[in-house]
Amino acid sequence: MHHSLRSDSDSDTVLGHGRTEWACRPELAAEAREATDGFLDGLCPEPSDRTRQNLLLVVSELVTNALRHAGEVTSLRLRADRRSLQIEVRDPSPALPLDRTPDLTGRSGGFGWPMVQRLADGVTVRPASGGGKMILAVLVR
Repeated sequence: MHHSLRSDSDSDTVLGHGRTEWACRPELAAEAREATDGFLDGLCPEPSDRTRQNLLLVVSELVTNALRHAGEVTSLRLRADRRSLQIEVRDPSPALPLDRTPDLTGRSGGFGWPMVQRLADGVTVRPASGGGKMILAVLVR
Protein backbone atom coordinates (compact mmCIF):
# COMPACT_ATOMS: atom_id res chain seq x y z
CA MET A 1 0.00 0.00 0.00
CA HIS A 2 1.28 3.46 -0.88
CA HIS A 3 0.19 6.37 1.29
CA SER A 4 0.98 9.87 2.30
CA LEU A 5 -0.44 12.32 4.77
CA ARG A 6 -0.91 15.87 3.65
CA SER A 7 -2.27 18.74 5.61
CA ASP A 8 -2.51 22.45 5.00
CA SER A 9 -1.78 23.11 8.66
CA ASP A 10 1.35 22.32 10.66
CA SER A 11 -0.33 19.49 12.53
CA ASP A 12 -2.22 16.32 11.63
CA THR A 13 -5.31 17.58 13.42
CA VAL A 14 -8.21 19.59 12.15
CA LEU A 15 -8.47 22.84 14.05
CA GLY A 16 -10.34 25.97 13.08
CA HIS A 17 -10.54 26.07 9.31
CA GLY A 18 -7.77 23.47 8.89
CA ARG A 19 -8.17 20.53 6.58
CA THR A 20 -6.45 17.19 6.74
CA GLU A 21 -6.07 14.82 3.81
CA TRP A 22 -4.90 11.22 3.58
CA ALA A 23 -4.18 9.56 0.24
CA CYS A 24 -3.32 5.95 -0.53
CA ARG A 25 -3.75 3.20 -3.10
CA PRO A 26 -5.02 0.14 -1.23
CA GLU A 27 -4.85 -3.29 -2.80
CA LEU A 28 -7.23 -4.78 -0.24
CA ALA A 29 -10.28 -3.47 1.61
CA ALA A 30 -8.50 -4.30 4.89
CA GLU A 31 -5.69 -1.88 3.94
CA ALA A 32 -8.27 0.82 3.25
CA ARG A 33 -9.90 0.25 6.65
CA GLU A 34 -6.49 0.39 8.37
CA ALA A 35 -5.66 3.67 6.60
CA THR A 36 -9.07 5.06 7.55
CA ASP A 37 -8.56 4.14 11.21
CA GLY A 38 -5.21 5.95 11.21
CA PHE A 39 -6.74 8.97 9.51
CA LEU A 40 -9.59 9.17 12.04
CA ASP A 41 -7.22 8.71 14.99
CA GLY A 42 -5.41 11.88 13.90
CA LEU A 43 -8.49 14.10 13.84
CA CYS A 44 -9.30 16.52 16.60
CA PRO A 45 -11.98 16.28 17.66
CA GLU A 46 -12.44 12.67 16.70
CA PRO A 47 -15.80 11.85 15.13
CA SER A 48 -18.42 9.97 17.13
CA ASP A 49 -18.27 6.17 17.26
CA ARG A 50 -21.30 5.97 14.96
CA THR A 51 -19.75 8.31 12.38
CA ARG A 52 -16.49 6.38 12.58
CA GLN A 53 -18.26 3.06 11.93
CA ASN A 54 -20.27 4.56 9.06
CA LEU A 55 -17.11 5.97 7.48
CA LEU A 56 -15.32 2.63 7.79
CA LEU A 57 -18.26 0.84 6.15
CA VAL A 58 -18.46 3.33 3.28
CA VAL A 59 -14.71 3.14 2.64
CA SER A 60 -14.77 -0.65 2.80
CA GLU A 61 -17.70 -0.95 0.39
CA LEU A 62 -16.37 1.58 -2.13
CA VAL A 63 -12.93 -0.02 -2.17
CA THR A 64 -14.37 -3.55 -2.36
CA ASN A 65 -16.59 -2.54 -5.28
CA ALA A 66 -13.69 -0.90 -7.13
CA LEU A 67 -11.54 -3.99 -6.65
CA ARG A 68 -14.34 -6.38 -7.63
CA HIS A 69 -15.79 -4.49 -10.60
CA ALA A 70 -12.88 -2.38 -11.91
CA GLY A 71 -9.93 -4.56 -10.90
CA GLU A 72 -8.15 -1.94 -8.79
CA VAL A 73 -8.34 1.28 -6.83
CA THR A 74 -6.29 4.00 -8.49
CA SER A 75 -6.62 6.20 -5.39
CA LEU A 76 -8.38 6.56 -2.08
CA ARG A 77 -8.46 10.01 -0.54
CA LEU A 78 -9.87 10.88 2.85
CA ARG A 79 -10.44 14.51 3.74
CA ALA A 80 -11.79 16.22 6.81
CA ASP A 81 -12.80 19.73 7.62
CA ARG A 82 -14.82 21.12 10.49
CA ARG A 83 -18.15 20.06 8.99
CA SER A 84 -17.60 16.90 6.97
CA LEU A 85 -15.61 13.78 6.21
CA GLN A 86 -15.09 13.03 2.52
CA ILE A 87 -14.16 9.77 0.86
CA GLU A 88 -12.98 9.84 -2.73
CA VAL A 89 -12.35 6.54 -4.52
CA ARG A 90 -11.05 6.43 -8.09
CA ASP A 91 -10.88 3.36 -10.29
CA PRO A 92 -10.02 2.72 -13.96
CA SER A 93 -13.54 1.70 -15.07
CA PRO A 94 -15.90 4.27 -16.61
CA ALA A 95 -18.90 2.03 -15.73
CA LEU A 96 -21.23 3.63 -13.20
CA PRO A 97 -22.30 1.74 -10.08
CA LEU A 98 -25.61 -0.05 -10.58
CA ASP A 99 -28.39 -0.80 -8.16
CA ARG A 100 -29.20 -4.47 -8.30
CA THR A 101 -31.25 -6.85 -6.26
CA PRO A 102 -29.13 -8.10 -3.36
CA ASP A 103 -28.35 -11.82 -3.45
CA LEU A 104 -29.65 -13.20 -0.16
CA THR A 105 -27.58 -16.37 -0.64
CA GLY A 106 -24.40 -14.26 -0.34
CA ARG A 107 -22.95 -15.46 -3.64
CA SER A 108 -23.02 -12.29 -5.72
CA GLY A 109 -23.49 -9.38 -3.33
CA GLY A 110 -25.61 -6.38 -4.24
CA PHE A 111 -25.64 -4.87 -0.74
CA GLY A 112 -22.66 -2.48 -0.90
CA TRP A 113 -23.84 0.31 -3.21
CA PRO A 114 -27.25 0.73 -1.49
CA MET A 115 -25.45 0.77 1.87
CA VAL A 116 -23.09 3.52 0.69
CA GLN A 117 -26.05 5.58 -0.50
CA ARG A 118 -27.87 5.17 2.83
CA LEU A 119 -24.90 5.86 5.12
CA ALA A 120 -23.45 8.85 3.26
CA ASP A 121 -25.09 12.26 3.42
CA GLY A 122 -24.18 12.77 -0.24
CA VAL A 123 -22.72 10.64 -3.05
CA THR A 124 -21.43 11.90 -6.40
CA VAL A 125 -20.15 9.80 -9.29
CA ARG A 126 -18.35 11.42 -12.20
CA PRO A 127 -15.74 10.62 -14.84
CA ALA A 128 -12.18 10.96 -13.56
CA SER A 129 -9.59 12.95 -15.45
CA GLY A 130 -7.44 10.51 -17.37
CA GLY A 131 -10.23 7.92 -17.55
CA GLY A 132 -12.19 5.80 -15.14
CA LYS A 133 -14.47 7.27 -12.52
CA MET A 134 -14.41 9.04 -9.19
CA ILE A 135 -16.92 8.43 -6.42
CA LEU A 136 -17.16 11.04 -3.69
CA ALA A 137 -19.11 10.21 -0.53
CA VAL A 138 -19.60 12.84 2.18
CA LEU A 139 -20.57 12.26 5.80
CA VAL A 140 -21.53 15.06 8.16
CA ARG A 141 -19.02 15.26 10.96
